[in-house]
Amino acid sequence: MTHISPITADNTDASTQSILDTVKSKIGMVPNLIATFARSPVALNGYLGFSDAVGQGRLSASQREVIALAVAQLNGCHYCLSAHTMIAKSTGLNEAEILAARRGNSDSPLNSAIASFTVKIVNQRGVLSADELSEAREAGIDDDLMIEIVANVALNILTNYTNNLAETEIDFPKVAVDI
Repeated sequence: MTHISPITADNTDASTQSILDTVKSKIGMVPNLIATFARSPVALNGYLGFSDAVGQGRLSASQREVIALAVAQLNGCHYCLSAHTMIAKSTGLNEAEILAARRGNSDSPLNSAIASFTVKIVNQRGVLSADELSEAREAGIDDDLMIEIVANVALNILTNYTNNLAETEIDFPKVAVDI
């Protein structure tokens, strides 16, 4: 049972409903996360704008999913693990790559570096040593990409914490939290 119910067409204003209609027209549904964010237009608009912005960066869609899966695993977000597993498959990641991302690694050297860096950012709250930064740079993560990874981590923490707080009902194929 959810702690915070998603907005429905019956209990929202026209402006918020228009945004939800736009989401539905783009992806074919209004995920429960988006409908939950709609309880706060600030959160909804912030999330949608931030999500669109990080989608325009240097990271590929599959690399963004590596980050999303690693962060969701660390935060125990069942909703995001389920949603991003489905999305990751659509970006070309296979089951083994998805599980590796959830564990903070990958067979691809750059994706492994991104996943490992992501885990360090979350676990160490962004406090990395000079040696850890040097290691990331040597693995192909330049300073610009470091900041882009942090932005993706922040976006995913927003969704993870919202889902964990709300106990958002999962409307994607469910995956196991434990691996």
